[in-house]
Amino acid sequence: MQPALPTTLSFRDALLTLAVMVVWGTNFVVIHIGVEHFPPLLFAALRFTFALLPAVFFLKRPDAPWSKLAAYGVLIGAGQFGLLFFAIKGSIAPGLASLVVQSQPFFTILLAAAITHERVQPFQIAGLLLAGVGIGVILWHTDGSTTPLGIILVLGAAVCWAAGNIVARSTPKVDMLAYVVWTSLFAIPPLVALSLMIEGWPAIRDGLTHAPAVAWAAAIWQAVGNVMFGYAVWGWLLSRYAAATVAPTALLVPVFGMGAAAIWLGEPLPGWKFAAAALVMSGLCINILWPRFAAIRAARHPPSS
Repeated sequence: MQPALPTTLSFRDALLTLAVMVVWGTNFVVIHIGVEHFPPLLFAALRFTFALLPAVFFLKRPDAPWSKLAAYGVLIGAGQFGLLFFAIKGSIAPGLASLVVQSQPFFTILLAAAITHERVQPFQIAGLLLAGVGIGVILWHTDGSTTPLGIILVLGAAVCWAAGNIVARSTPKVDMLAYVVWTSLFAIPPLVALSLMIEGWPAIRDGLTHAPAVAWAAAIWQAVGNVMFGYAVWGWLLSRYAAATVAPTALLVPVFGMGAAAIWLGEPLPGWKFAAAALVMSGLCINILWPRFAAIRAARHPPSS
């Protein structure tokens, strides 16, 4: 029997966790910079190209069937990031995108219930309803920077992310960094094909030939910051600590996402955004933290025999 994993982060590992959340949260601003100069689907293809090369030559292929690697690559590549990048290109403010895409856990729950017949718990329904009200607040206040289409696209990205999670869960205990790198092989072709069909060769050519250094840096950061650093550290933390200790820190992603967008892009933060964020984050908190609280309560008050 394996010893129980620690439930309290050391000071060093807490700083590492915070660094990952900063990288993942501020990345929505980096995406905005990238799609200002590259067509969004091309930018997504570049993201996965830099994630694949040269890392694929140094990381062993994860112990997972090719079919599942392909499914994850298409869902996360063309699905999650293709839709997300397309939406941030003028259809939704980056800060709000960082919040709306966090609806992913609820879609994961619903897909798991539909596909693997996992039971949806009452606390999960409560969390979903709260988050749904938060998304409704955002829809009610759409303006020039955020449109209903943008919200729908980001929700679609969250659905694809959730479906990718279901695929990844079917191959547990794999090196997540290697998994993300190798599945990038299957994300690139559909993104390139969609870019050619939707954005066209002239836009692709102009993007590749005229993009400034900051745009190329944004594309490279998608791989170096988000994949090589983010997934490597996240996977390492999950191997050292209980998942219930590490997973809740992901709630900081939209905090840094909305904060970074306000600071660097001047994205306004009116009261309704704080209300929507509070609702969505409350729903996420219930979904992530309730099982932990229930376990602590059960340990303190065991049923009488």
